[in-house]
Amino acid sequence: MDLRDKRIVVTGGAGFLGRAVVSTFQSRGCANIFVPRKREYDLRDRANVQRLFQDFNPNLVVHLAATVGGIGANRSQPGTFFYENAIMGIELIEQARRAGLEKLVLVGTVCSYPKFCPVPFREDDLWKGFPEETNAAYGIAKKSLLVQAQAYRQEFGFNSIYLLPVNLYGPGDNFNLETSHVIPALIRKFLEAKEQNRDTVVVWGTGQATREFLHVEDAAEGIVLAAEKYEGGEPVNLGSGFEISLKDLVRLIARLTGFEGQIAWDSSRPDGQPRRKLDTSRAEREFGFTAKIPFDEGLKETIEWYLSSRG
Repeated sequence: MDLRDKRIVVTGGAGFLGRAVVSTFQSRGCANIFVPRKREYDLRDRANVQRLFQDFNPNLVVHLAATVGGIGANRSQPGTFFYENAIMGIELIEQARRAGLEKLVLVGTVCSYPKFCPVPFREDDLWKGFPEETNAAYGIAKKSLLVQAQAYRQEFGFNSIYLLPVNLYGPGDNFNLETSHVIPALIRKFLEAKEQNRDTVVVWGTGQATREFLHVEDAAEGIVLAAEKYEGGEPVNLGSGFEISLKDLVRLIARLTGFEGQIAWDSSRPDGQPRRKLDTSRAEREFGFTAKIPFDEGLKETIEWYLSSRG
């Protein structure tokens, strides 16, 4: 799919991942990109979704808009996370089909995988168990869109693809401690502790769980490559292939931020999923995607961005 002359809509295009995806499209020579804003096109409402297609008549839609947050937000608002993520996707897929859209790119979440999934996570294992409880509502809502997309491909011949990125990080991330994910939350905690001369930082969980992280620019490249080259109905993982324990992650961020105090683990708080590491071979095979940015380098860049963005 040559994207340069296509009319492209990126829902959530003003967000963390969305800005990187828009920038990647622009680097390919795409000039006709529309980013709908929630105040004008609230995607939870069918009429707004219909109006989005009428107003812009896109050839390609990349659906990134989502209601997201860390473990705390997922635990306190599971109903909101389920309803808003499910309804946005369901309405978008249906109205895209009705509008005759050429291609829809749906971006899911690693949270959809079973809690005790064999490592590395393979796309064929997606249905072999229930997701980790603290973010199950979000994960199942996003996974339901894969079912809808595959059903529409079977019944209507509707062209949509489904991608499963692992945890993202990078410049421009959300550093609000109430809603942020693990890397920006840790960066902020350690920097503030250092600046306030505190000798201890408290971290959730035991540190035994593992995670895989993908730089936001790598994720954007993977999404755009898939938009250009992938036409299959099977889901595809997007990851770095790099796994790190939360204990090692915490120590690394403490070192990179210059925090030299004590780290206290609050084991009364949940660890989340025990392990996360993706099998990324399908993405490489189907559309030539491999992550490029080394983790240490990406973390340093993220810390520098946060320090400069605070003014």
